[in-house]
Amino acid sequence: MEADIGSRYEIPRTAEFLRARAYTRVALQFPDEMLKDAAAVSRALRRELASSGGGGVRVFVMADTAYNSCCVDEVGASHIDAQCVVHYGHACMSPTSNLPAFFVLGKAPLDVHACASSMLECSRKGNKHILVVYGLEYAYALDDLRRTFEELHKSNSCNSEVKYADVLCSVMSPSSSTADENDYPQSSGNSCHVDLSIKSDVSTFLSNRFTMECSSSTHKYSLGGVTWNISPQEKMEDYIIFWIGQDNPAFANIVLTFNKCEIVRHDAIKNQLSTDVSHLMKVLRRRYYLVEKAKDANIIGILVGTLGVAGYLHIIEHLKEVIRAAGKKSYTLVMGRPNSAKLANFPECEVFVYVSCAQTALLDSKDFLAPVITPFEAVLAFSRGREWTGEYLLDFKDLITSEKQEVTSATEARFSFIKGAYVEDNCTQVTCSSFNCLPPTECMEQSETSLTLAEVTEKALSIQNQNNDAVLYQGRAMSSIDYLKARSYRGLTGDYEGPAPDSILVGRTGRAAGYNDEKTRSAQ
Repeated sequence: MEADIGSRYEIPRTAEFLRARAYTRVALQFPDEMLKDAAAVSRALRRELASSGGGGVRVFVMADTAYNSCCVDEVGASHIDAQCVVHYGHACMSPTSNLPAFFVLGKAPLDVHACASSMLECSRKGNKHILVVYGLEYAYALDDLRRTFEELHKSNSCNSEVKYADVLCSVMSPSSSTADENDYPQSSGNSCHVDLSIKSDVSTFLSNRFTMECSSSTHKYSLGGVTWNISPQEKMEDYIIFWIGQDNPAFANIVLTFNKCEIVRHDAIKNQLSTDVSHLMKVLRRRYYLVEKAKDANIIGILVGTLGVAGYLHIIEHLKEVIRAAGKKSYTLVMGRPNSAKLANFPECEVFVYVSCAQTALLDSKDFLAPVITPFEAVLAFSRGREWTGEYLLDFKDLITSEKQEVTSATEARFSFIKGAYVEDNCTQVTCSSFNCLPPTECMEQSETSLTLAEVTEKALSIQNQNNDAVLYQGRAMSSIDYLKARSYRGLTGDYEGPAPDSILVGRTGRAAGYNDEKTRSAQ
């Protein structure tokens, strides 16, 4: 049992990492399905550390994460002043804000021969190359899969090229000021140091859409914790994406992001090949419907679905600016994992924008009173003149950079009440956007004059007040506190006139380590 725990949870490698960094307070984060092994893993890790002089390391087990188990729970780790988080199980590899993280991805069962046979069947049917992408829990079997497929490939006529994605990293540091990547043990070439130090320029801090590195010889992509590269002459549509794993949020992230590619899935449990992704295409159509519905909303709630993923504050501020520019009102809400009951406490919000990691961004809101959309969908809905081109982004870090590139590459159009259409702001020495071409200086002066009325009208029509917390209620603006008081139902406030009803029971008071009534009994 102990040997199995040490192998599956990589106890020696974890202990070596902690010793190399001299960490003394470590948080172990387990998902629900691995929580049964938490006690055994912590004992084995303490034993391994004590055998090599690391007996002074304190280990804390974290469960029931504040938001999503795939993200590093920096909030929970900060409660015990942890210096590092060891994350077990499936991970979205979202960059951390404050704490370094060490990932133990686990080892899900995989029939390597059956998977290689499915790959061979796929390569025979088409002339496209194959890109093998997988759930991180199958990364351990990648070398055996590559070797088995090469053996089958030699005995069968097949000309398709097969490319394998690699694990992005096994160690993540939030700042470049930490130890160098050579200071911790490598794991099959999959460890890397991720420089995520906060930059003053958001566009410098946030990477381009999926792309981590572009050069004249290769384009490198990263998505869902895996990375791969293709030549500049190739496009992703030239590849068949072969996914190894279950039909889960990680797979949905791949399908929606590369919705123009041919995608097949090898079910590692049933050992069968599936080419039907129509249910996810239906999800994409529903997302488009939600975008159209969100355009009519006037009051928007921004749901904070993470407090640890680097850059979440930047995207919240960016969303506020987009919503404000559209003449709408926004509220920022922090409530942990959202559900229909929680969101029902904010009936004035006609749509919610959920800021979270890419693999939990698609929140099913069919049972909710108001739709819940992603930041990418919010930008589509609230940005004037923006149309859906088929591109779909789930990682909010990709959004700000793409927004800035579009603004710099294309001239922003504004609506002119004088001309009754959108007009361009810029003029050049050669051509002019107005009907009668004028010299550049006069043209710009005329453009500014003609837009004055439009700007004043937009301000008059926008739902804003000098009070930043004002909302529209029965035709007049009032503060959010007054709006709450005007409700007929405001929840269980605990304010009663006279004695409390018999149906309400008063609970224990004090701390869980020793409630007040327990101290009284012990004294007697």
